[in-house]
Amino acid sequence: MQIIYFVILIFSIIVHEVAHGYAADKLGDPTARYAGRLTLNPIPHIDFLGSIILPIISVLSPGGFLFGWAKPVPYNPYNLTRAPRWGETIVAAAGPGTNFALVIVFAILLRLFGDPTFDSICFIGILVNLWLGILNLIPVPPLDGSKVLSGILPRALAYQFDQWKARMEYNPFLGFGLVLILVVLFGGTLGNLVYALAQAIAGM
Repeated sequence: MQIIYFVILIFSIIVHEVAHGYAADKLGDPTARYAGRLTLNPIPHIDFLGSIILPIISVLSPGGFLFGWAKPVPYNPYNLTRAPRWGETIVAAAGPGTNFALVIVFAILLRLFGDPTFDSICFIGILVNLWLGILNLIPVPPLDGSKVLSGILPRALAYQFDQWKARMEYNPFLGFGLVLILVVLFGGTLGNLVYALAQAIAGM
């Protein structure tokens, strides 16, 4: 089943990134479209470390912690003229939102067919996308949750949060380091909760 985990993980990561670009395109920014990134062809999205090495390690590691990323889809926030106030928030939320949509799709497919092997594949799809959606909503740069939180906070709090976010984005290793610390401290607990939620969604 490891190969199924890997394939679904890579597919889900790519769909996540395409959703960012598609949302930006609909809001007035064609940058991702011009860069050829609004495609499910994996080649333009592959990041050697995030799309190959880390997913293989995460799939083969005990405990089933799933992690990886594709090349970020480029967009220009100044071009989001159709939603100047909420544009960045919508673009950021489109990624994890698409993962949650895939959870629903896999859950429906699981209930439509009674084949145990196919049901197992659908459960993996639910688990992977549920994990990716929740993980990416952690409000720490470079994860999408930081931009989502910035968009929904009251302006005074958002200004303070954006100052902190800018410092973290200036040195991306700080953000990744903080995410890694959170994963080490709480990854096991979160993983168990996500697995239990995936089982509930799948009706297992």
